[in-house]
Amino acid sequence: VQLQASGGGLVRSGDSLRLSCAASGGTFGGYAMGWFRQAPGKEREAISCISSDDGSTYYSDSLKGRFTISSDNAGDTVYLQMNSLKPEDTAIYYCAARYIAPGFVAHRRLFEGYEYDYWGQGTQVTVSS
Repeated sequence: VQLQASGGGLVRSGDSLRLSCAASGGTFGGYAMGWFRQAPGKEREAISCISSDDGSTYYSDSLKGRFTISSDNAGDTVYLQMNSLKPEDTAIYYCAARYIAPGFVAHRRLFEGYEYDYWGQGTQVTVSS
């Protein structure tokens, strides 16, 4: 499975961006997918995750409300809508995925990144003040 993240760029404080991450090369089934970010000199930070089976989501408490995760009907593309961006949101944004069985619900261990099998290359988001 390959993951391709896109949609990053240079924006100003207060702007919005929508990131996309498409999974390809899989054979069957749905995915759980998540977003992470890593700023220079900082540890990776979990943002959100979603189950394509039931649409359940899990969010970082600090980002919920500004960031929204969603997926397409096929369950192999995940989006991250980012609003009211701040300079501290500047980071490389990564997506991750794993196959799931019916009934899979998004949960904390998935959100924290312990259960993914596939990771994308990342897309740079830079927010200027």
